[in-house]
Amino acid sequence: MFRVTILDGYIDEPTCLGVPPYISPYPRYIAGAIWNFDKNSQVFYVTIDQIRNDNSLLDVLSKSNLIVVIAGMSVPGRYLSGFPASPNEIIFFLKGLSKPFKVLCGPAARYGFGLSGGKKTREIKIVEDVFDIIVKGDGEVVIYELLTNKFDVEKTNSSQCRMDANAIKDYAVNGSNIVNQHPFYPDYLICEIETYRGCSRSIVGGCSFCSEPSKGLPDFRSIESIIAEVKALYDTGVKHFRIGNQPCIFSYMAKNAGKTEFPQPNADALEKLFKGIRIVAPDLKTLHIDNANPGILARFPDECKKIAKTIIKYHTPGDVAAFGVESVDPQVILKNNLKASSEEVLSAIKLLNDVGKNRGNNGMPELLPGLNFVFGLEGETKNTFKINYEFLKKILDDGLLIRRINLRQVMPIPDTKMFKTGNKIVLKHKRDFQRFKRQVRENIERPMLKNILPAGTILKSVYTEKNKGKVTFSRQLGSYPLLIGVPGRLQLHSFLDVKIIDYGYRSVTAVPFPLDINHASRETIEALPDIGKRRAIRILANRPFKNKEQLVKSIDDPLVGEKILKYISIIE
Repeated sequence: MFRVTILDGYIDEPTCLGVPPYISPYPRYIAGAIWNFDKNSQVFYVTIDQIRNDNSLLDVLSKSNLIVVIAGMSVPGRYLSGFPASPNEIIFFLKGLSKPFKVLCGPAARYGFGLSGGKKTREIKIVEDVFDIIVKGDGEVVIYELLTNKFDVEKTNSSQCRMDANAIKDYAVNGSNIVNQHPFYPDYLICEIETYRGCSRSIVGGCSFCSEPSKGLPDFRSIESIIAEVKALYDTGVKHFRIGNQPCIFSYMAKNAGKTEFPQPNADALEKLFKGIRIVAPDLKTLHIDNANPGILARFPDECKKIAKTIIKYHTPGDVAAFGVESVDPQVILKNNLKASSEEVLSAIKLLNDVGKNRGNNGMPELLPGLNFVFGLEGETKNTFKINYEFLKKILDDGLLIRRINLRQVMPIPDTKMFKTGNKIVLKHKRDFQRFKRQVRENIERPMLKNILPAGTILKSVYTEKNKGKVTFSRQLGSYPLLIGVPGRLQLHSFLDVKIIDYGYRSVTAVPFPLDINHASRETIEALPDIGKRRAIRILANRPFKNKEQLVKSIDDPLVGEKILKYISIIE
């Protein structure tokens, strides 16, 4: 039997995320292509983290006829549940496997290995000796051709791309079953769904640092194709989805796309898409979006307001529309062909606040903007940081809500205008960037969190993800979920409700709600308002409590005892 192993080294691109809890379309499309070629093929899926934790899995790879590695980070990110594979890791794990035919796909194959913000990607030649073919085109298309050609590399075009967006229709459906091999399946796995590829701004060259314009003009998947893929994944057991694999969700099926830089949004198409998803996946638990072009929202407020209302009608709360702002310095905007002015970005922020700031049933606002800034671009000066800071301060002072502010340094990648400039501007302003980052964390993000989630807010269905010391880091599922530190080492990989008690710069502290005071750890009890270590010890010494009155009497200050009653329950 023909055996294939897909090794997911995780990808992070401007329009696509495949780091856990996300699974990108790459492995699903590739599995579909393999099964389209031979439905009897045995396809294994394994993540780089599984290999890191259990080297015996290399035995599965060694017995394969074909190994497909998916890897590459072309935008830097911070991750909790996994980290993209490095070239040295890939060499280490694969260099001893001589039998299988080995293929590299993903952003690493196209642009080289991105290691961190502010640095150029590392050239692909470092891993050339490990792989039999490095795919510059679409992995699913090239692998299908490779199988058809019986592994004849000379006959296989490694740069071949799909003919159009709907060419992957069958692959997307047939490859859906591969998700049940993911270690996070089914409860904590989010499937990234592609609606189209290409960028409407490629007609004018696009942003100087971005790889999306190189994919050409927008090429939309049909509504029916997207819904069929969601149905296949849902029928397999997936309950969490993000419609995130596109430059701007508001531009899906936009009118005159490919003819103008800012095409008119098609509200009817988005209504059909989201309604259709809900029909085929009625009990889904997460339905979120990702990227949105603030220039589109500013130019077409009526259409975009209608689309935002449609998204809220069918999605799940806690959703984030990530705006690619990059900078509001007019010089940087001009020299890097950025997509929106400060006035346009502010207009887009106000639009989403008007429609999406109300709190949903999981405790989070329905739909808020997120802002992405990029530093190290052409035209940047010390004054750039001041301009950007004043813009963020105005947003806060005006009472507008932003769920997320992402500050990163440019990662110059091949085929972009910034590749020639490299990281010289990043190095020149390294201290300015760090100072700016600290100011935003302290003076903007922390107050913003308090505005979005006042103390006492209950967040539902929070997933316990990682223990670090005596704190359990947790998150809700979705786009850019808020990091929640829960004092105490709780059981991992379970869902609970929490109540917020304090704030970090980019995270909150919360306790399980309602807190079982008779069984909670000292660290959790200590974190309750005004309790601290000494009172926590007294509580521990006097439990179990039969009722709340006993608890209040055990505390030296009855007012403090009464204060914590809204956080706890009594379970004997």
